[in-house]
Amino acid sequence: MIRSMTAFASGERATPWGTLGCELRAVNHRYLELAVRMPDELRALEPLLRERVAARLSRGKADLTLRLRNGEGAGALELNQPVLDRLAALAASLEGRFPRLNTGLAELLQVPGVLQARAVDPEAMQAAALALLDAVLDDFVAAREREGGKLRTAIAERVDGIARIAGEVRALVPRIREGQRARLEARLAELPQPLDPGRLEQELVLSLQKLDIDEELDRLDSHIEEIGRVLAQREPVGRRLDFLLQEFNREANTLGSKSVDRRTSQAAVELKVLIDQIREQVQNIE
Repeated sequence: MIRSMTAFASGERATPWGTLGCELRAVNHRYLELAVRMPDELRALEPLLRERVAARLSRGKADLTLRLRNGEGAGALELNQPVLDRLAALAASLEGRFPRLNTGLAELLQVPGVLQARAVDPEAMQAAALALLDAVLDDFVAAREREGGKLRTAIAERVDGIARIAGEVRALVPRIREGQRARLEARLAELPQPLDPGRLEQELVLSLQKLDIDEELDRLDSHIEEIGRVLAQREPVGRRLDFLLQEFNREANTLGSKSVDRRTSQAAVELKVLIDQIREQVQNIE
């Protein structure tokens, strides 16, 4: 499955302590580089977050952001029931001695410990953060795969173009050889002293061998077959495609350097254009 390295996904989840938000974005990078930003309440979770992201992504410069936004009631103060119970017991014990003792609500709330902030359950919050990250990762990978499908189509079209050009050149080779042979024979015939027939044939063979491009065309066919196999794989293939493009480029350069015909020279140029276009696509593949 071809997957793009560029993608974005986000999500939110309501918790008793507020709304937990998560964003994950990535751009092209040779390796996986992950930057993490999160609230202090989740800082202990960072190694596990990194582990989960690395299990789903293999390349890309990624930014993971977790935010906790206080919602209605989040972070509110609540009564400390145990402290109130102790104060009630104390008031009951003093009622006989101080029958007119009255305490207002405002005074009661000012007693240290009566009001307390709503406690945060670290384990529950971490579980919520991991669940949210998993959902965001699902969306993120799906986005990469959708974009990867477009990249695969673009690459396949250009590989088909390379195959077409290679086939056209292969069909031209016999005629190019005959033309080259005829030109060499004409030049040798102009020499003041005619060559020995055996020497003449030897010179012709040596000259044509230097211009032979059968091996380059065979290797191009092999690379075309291999890139088709790679595009069908499920695992990340970006690095494999990088290597194959180097091989494609090598054959195109050799084809151009051996060319003695305008048509094969033009074919070499067209091959390099298609290879460069594929390289632009591959740079964005995981």
